[in-house]
This record gives sequence, C-alpha cells and structure tokens, in this order.
Amino acid sequence: MVKEEDNLLRIRRKKLQELMSRGKMPEHKESFLNKPVIVTDATLPEMVQKYPLVVVDCWAPWCAPCHIVAPVIEELAKDYSGKIVFGKLNIDENQRIAMKYGIMSIPTLLIFKNGKLVDAPIGAMPREMLEPIITKHLRKI
Repeated sequence: MVKEEDNLLRIRRKKLQELMSRGKMPEHKESFLNKPVIVTDATLPEMVQKYPLVVVDCWAPWCAPCHIVAPVIEELAKDYSGKIVFGKLNIDENQRIAMKYGIMSIPTLLIFKNGKLVDAPIGAMPREMLEPIITKHLRKI
C-alpha cells in the first residue's frame, strides 16, 4: 500500500513539473483568477508565495496614469488567467508595502516570480509595451 502511495505522489510531482515547464499551471477556479485581486500589506506575502508568477499594480485613486493602466491590467489578467495572477495594491491604504519596495512613483508594477521580486516597471504604458515586460517572466516557471 505504501509503495502505491509513493508511486502516485511521484507521478503527481512529475505531472506538475511538466505543466510548470510548459509555462502553464493547472487551472483551479479558486487558484487562478481572470481579474486582478485586491492586495493588502497583510495579504501580499502569502499571495507571492502561493503563485509562481504574480504581478501587483501599485496605484492610488487620485493617480490619473494609474487609471490609464487599470484597463490594461484587467485585460492581461483575463488573457493570462491560469498563468499569471494579477493584484491591485492601493498604496494610500497599504504604505508598508510601498515603503518596503521603495515605490516612489505610481503606477508601479511589482513582478514576483517564485516568491521573489524580479522586476518593477514604473509608469503608464500601453499593452504593447507592458505585456512583453511581464510575459518574459513566464519562461521557466
């Protein structure tokens, strides 16, 4: 009985590694969303540990460029559902994260891969510019 359980565990791990190597994680409705998730100082650490690739849009309600980027983030979240998890962090309400990552200008995107910050592009950009900055991190998740 123990050997069968060991074999099943080994098979599951192998299948997960295969899926990850193709840049696509298994889709679970509760695991991957097709729209940005509200992130806070308290929830960000768990979120970046839970998912292989997380993009957090740091914004504020008074920021006009942030409102320009918001629809782009919404589209990307929908298009990359199952591959990338997107979050929205209001820096007015979550200053601890803004201070921790030295956010001086918004919009700023924090891109986390396997729990580590790997990129932080700043400023409003059209999808054509922003998408390659984000998707280059899909390789070898």
